[in-house]
Amino acid sequence: MPKTSARLLALLSLLQARRDWPGPLLAERLDVSPRTVRRDVDRLRELGYPIATTKGPDGGYRLDAGTRLPPLLFDDEQAVALAVALQAAAVSGAGVEEAAARALHTVRQVMPARLRRRIDTFEVTAIGRPAGRPEPKAGGDVLMTIAAAVHAREVLRFDYGGAGADGGGPPRQAQPHHLVARAGRWYLIAWDLDRRDWRTFRADRITPRTPNGPRFTPRELPGGDVAAFVTGRFRGTDGTGGGWPCRGEVLLDLPADAVSRFTSDGIVEEIAPDRTRLVLGSWSWTALAAAIGRFDAPIEVVAPDELRAAFAHLARRYAKAAEGPGERARAPSGREVRPAADR
Repeated sequence: MPKTSARLLALLSLLQARRDWPGPLLAERLDVSPRTVRRDVDRLRELGYPIATTKGPDGGYRLDAGTRLPPLLFDDEQAVALAVALQAAAVSGAGVEEAAARALHTVRQVMPARLRRRIDTFEVTAIGRPAGRPEPKAGGDVLMTIAAAVHAREVLRFDYGGAGADGGGPPRQAQPHHLVARAGRWYLIAWDLDRRDWRTFRADRITPRTPNGPRFTPRELPGGDVAAFVTGRFRGTDGTGGGWPCRGEVLLDLPADAVSRFTSDGIVEEIAPDRTRLVLGSWSWTALAAAIGRFDAPIEVVAPDELRAAFAHLARRYAKAAEGPGERARAPSGREVRPAADR
């Protein structure tokens, strides 16, 4: 940071610490001349900070708009980023909506008028994922406790479970490595000391116990990349790679643009005006066949055989579901052969 900018921040911090500051005392604390203090005060006034001059034998200064939060220097891009972050906190899953709104209001009060006007014109309507019931949220105190354990490299002791957990058993013990936000939820990536394996814990189900356990030397995360590890775990792999465990190729009698609109994670290739090659993945062969079946068009399976078997399994299931109660009672019984991934 340039020397002048650092000195301005230090001056703002001092003006916040007490109501009135004699000029010579400010110069002494900043290790500059009284003339430099006067120039720095003029710079802050140009930025919109209302600094009043106090009368007296020595003369001094007072920050009229002081608040409990020390005044900060923001450029236009930082102000917009701050407004976006605090307004988007409503869908962060951290349970800090009210605190974020208060923080935005508090920070706004210590900003220069020019930046306050810009923030006031920026309003965001944040919409979370649709759900049949309210999504559980991790409390800010829980997230801070987890983050502190990650930073200190201390074993985290906690109870884990849903709302019905009695918490009567021994606490879980894990070496916390990363706190991750994904799709509106927070997760702890940790090495579970009891199960001797990597685990992904939902933060909203964690109830920390105190004190923490001993310090530890961090292990290397499989694959070395946090984002790839979390993506892989949610896709049903060991986390060392981001690919789906089940991946297949089909041909659809649909235009490529009609397929690509509903394919966020796959390969769409035009074979002919009304013929498309689709390569898609999922956590099981049955789930993959069902995902492809949502396209209302003839399907030709290119590979592999497990995907063909999954389509056959679903065909039998759907045919049975389409039968009336009387037809179902007369149908011969038989045991279906299910793909290995569905057993």
